[in-house]
Amino acid sequence: MDLTGKADLSGRQRMILGVVDHGARACLRLSDLADKRSATILRELCSAFRRFGLPARIRVDNEACFNSHLMKATMALLGITLQTTEPHCPWQNGRIERFFGTLKRHLDRIAIVDGDDLRHKLVEFRCWYNHARPHQHLGGHTPAEVWGGKRKSTRGPKFVSIWDGAITGWWFPP
Repeated sequence: MDLTGKADLSGRQRMILGVVDHGARACLRLSDLADKRSATILRELCSAFRRFGLPARIRVDNEACFNSHLMKATMALLGITLQTTEPHCPWQNGRIERFFGTLKRHLDRIAIVDGDDLRHKLVEFRCWYNHARPHQHLGGHTPAEVWGGKRKSTRGPKFVSIWDGAITGWWFPP
């Protein structure tokens, strides 16, 4: 789990929370946050937990919102180990850093009008990333295929193009 940002056309810096599964590399949550308080982040995590279940551990960096008393107490109550990387060592949380690298490479090519536009773009990106983008370290499978334990579909693929063609790929319907 980590935070990144993107400025919209008005110059307002939008905070983006990303949560990526360690094994399947699936993006479980990608949200535009109103602020980066621990309570705001915990609300997003609770939504992910309801949908995907509780993880054994969550790896975060040393940002105050991830290491607050509220965050630590909540994780402890839920039985989740909060792993904190060493300061200035982003490679210790490489999966989310790599995910954000992919996201930013694509976000930097487009303008974000406002929060609604960003939320819409994040939903599209998460869908493309999980379902249409094969991953080299997953043997050419998508995160959704690995998460669901499914083989590559033998049905005809569908071409996916979002953000006016800035992101493309092939989706294999189940």
